[in-house]
Amino acid sequence: MVNTEEFAQRLQKVIDYYSESASSFADSIGVQRSSISHILSGRNKPSLDFVLKILAAYPDVELYWLLNGKGHFDPGSEKKVISETSKAPKAVLENVKETSVKQSDGKSIDRIVIFYTDGSFQNFQN
Repeated sequence: MVNTEEFAQRLQKVIDYYSESASSFADSIGVQRSSISHILSGRNKPSLDFVLKILAAYPDVELYWLLNGKGHFDPGSEKKVISETSKAPKAVLENVKETSVKQSDGKSIDRIVIFYTDGSFQNFQN
């Protein structure tokens, strides 16, 4: 269930980030201005249609962050991507090499991707 007060804070953060007023934000997503006011004040909960309109108008906003605060909202920053195998843990790389040699069905591992909770990832190619 969406916490209305916390959702309102995240919505306000989106409005502030894009330097919008509540009225201009409502116009940009195609809802009545009172809808924004009622959600920000905690009077109403956001509908699915309301959330989808935000995501359609502002694709940089992440759904899970908007709904429950998990993830992040920082459209200006790029997610870190680490693809150099020199930074890979030795045990992972050694296991990949051993596994690709030991496969009896002719299959070998081409790559392993590790995803971290901060949105970054590491790509290990054999």
